[in-house]
Amino acid sequence: MGRREEPAWAKGTVGLLAARERGYVDRQFQNRLTVTRSMIDRLGLETELNGHMGCVNCLEWNHDGSVLASASDDLHVILWDPYRYKQLHNIATGHTGNIFSVKFLSPDLIATCAADGTVRARSICGGAPLLECSCHCGRVKRLAVAPHNPHLIWSAGEDGLILQHDLRTSHRCTSANVLVNLLNHLGRYAEAKCVSVNPRRPYQLAVGANDLYVRLYDTRMIKLSKLQVQSAGTRVAWERANVRCARAGAGDPDMNIPRAAVTYYAPGHLSIEPNEHNFPKKATTYVAFSHDGNELLVNLGSEQIYLFDINQGRRPVLVESFIIQHNHAYRAGEARDPSPEPEPQQPLPESVRALKERANELVNAGNYATAVELYNAALGACPNHAILYSNRAAALMRRGWSGDTYAAIKDCYRAIKLDSGHVKSHFRLAKGLMDLKRAREAHECLLYFKDKFPRHASSHAVFLLQKDINVALDTVETQADEAPGEAEENQPTSLLERQLRAAALDYSQRFLGHCNTTTDIKEASFLGPDANYIAAGSDDGSMFIWCRRTGNIVRCLRGDESIVNCVQLHPAACLLATSGIEPCVRLWSPRPEDGVEEPRVVVDAGSAAHENQRRMRSDPFEAMLLNISFAGADRDLHSPACRAS
Repeated sequence: MGRREEPAWAKGTVGLLAARERGYVDRQFQNRLTVTRSMIDRLGLETELNGHMGCVNCLEWNHDGSVLASASDDLHVILWDPYRYKQLHNIATGHTGNIFSVKFLSPDLIATCAADGTVRARSICGGAPLLECSCHCGRVKRLAVAPHNPHLIWSAGEDGLILQHDLRTSHRCTSANVLVNLLNHLGRYAEAKCVSVNPRRPYQLAVGANDLYVRLYDTRMIKLSKLQVQSAGTRVAWERANVRCARAGAGDPDMNIPRAAVTYYAPGHLSIEPNEHNFPKKATTYVAFSHDGNELLVNLGSEQIYLFDINQGRRPVLVESFIIQHNHAYRAGEARDPSPEPEPQQPLPESVRALKERANELVNAGNYATAVELYNAALGACPNHAILYSNRAAALMRRGWSGDTYAAIKDCYRAIKLDSGHVKSHFRLAKGLMDLKRAREAHECLLYFKDKFPRHASSHAVFLLQKDINVALDTVETQADEAPGEAEENQPTSLLERQLRAAALDYSQRFLGHCNTTTDIKEASFLGPDANYIAAGSDDGSMFIWCRRTGNIVRCLRGDESIVNCVQLHPAACLLATSGIEPCVRLWSPRPEDGVEEPRVVVDAGSAAHENQRRMRSDPFEAMLLNISFAGADRDLHSPACRAS
């Protein structure tokens, strides 16, 4: 009997164990049990690893999970035995600035990068360093290595450069090792914040910068170039400002990066806006590929966590083609075929119907956040019911967290595709577009609504919405007459950059609840080979874990007295390592089912999520006060002093 036909696969852990004993389960047995909901529900603090003297900025497991590496502001890398909680090595790296990334190249080799602008590679047991690169003239924030190619390292620096280092050749700063120069396209203030390699397609490199876009490069189509300037000694800020920025925003001098070599990804509600979103400032703090290499997880500063499908990405949704085609025919006076009758949908299961009714009650009571969670759970069980999408859209529009209105618009389109005659979805679509200040698109949708549902065209709600749309359209036309062509002037970016931004692909899912405003090294990680759960740290000192299927928070744990930046899962077990502002590393694992409550659980995760969303929208000075605990008297005001990252 095949694996998919084996009934034991549907019986949970006990069934899997029995199937394994009978020889019906291959190595996927271990993967299936790496992270389960039962384990997540029992996750608690196992131990604290103490040894650093400053903030722990990065964590990395070796290939089999037998060693955990941590690096800190104290300029040391410590290698830990995670099972005996002992230090194996305490390595003085030679860096003179905060270490931001550490990577295993092999069981005996590690690479690090730091705020001193250098990238170093060395043997764990000592000896001569394999690499000492000072090509960057800004802080180096992340390293990336390919799973089966320990010779190549990519570094992302705040000087806007992505450099490629080949350990098989002797390093010289005069060599051609610049893979991407963001300054050429983004302008003089471009900074690279993070970089990641696709584990299944190592030629794909994802790069995050100090903006809202994630760039996916095909390195096979890019030729390496040299640095624009070679100067002796330590490079300083004026060099970047006065020499390396000579072509800022003008494009690659030799067309190093053809348009086909890169694809941009961005949340639709941000990429469709014409301005630069100066407040709050967006920056991609972490990018991670899924184990199968088909998805990209992005932690966007001052925003949410987003999941992008790199194989089937879509453009942002504003007005679908069927509405435009219908309205064109309407204006031309052409006869239109009546819309096909929607296929009857199966009734909701009793458990899902109960979730929907409870969520409806919460919406009426004004508890929109909890209502959204219940709709999420209902859609996780029944993802093909229009009424669930439409109801969730209404709750999202009322909750009003960052990106909620755009998410509601996407839900309305899903509902319409499942049931083209769902009246409320069509009206909510027009209203959502108006809430996004997209008056022209809202007008198109309302015109379609009136023609498709003439019985509702004269309702008071439609009259009020049409009135708001007319006022907004008049305002847009007046502004366009007063300042023609203003948007095309003084473009700080290259033509290729503007084209790629306009073609940016939208997210497939998002995860809300954490706060990411204070540090720019905050991670987000897939949990388990099947990526059924997502984890990330937060400015409130918590570690959030979301269910991938529903998007709901399933566990929230107190991981640091100030800020959790790093969350990394063991390669083969349900063992998480976290770190942050405190000078220690914490290990988390499923605790015994002995009835003892985990003291670090945040019981009301919903309230914590609501407060974090408020924090991300607050004034920067107020957010700073919150983050250093002046807003809460029960917090320790004397956290370890660490340099800003």
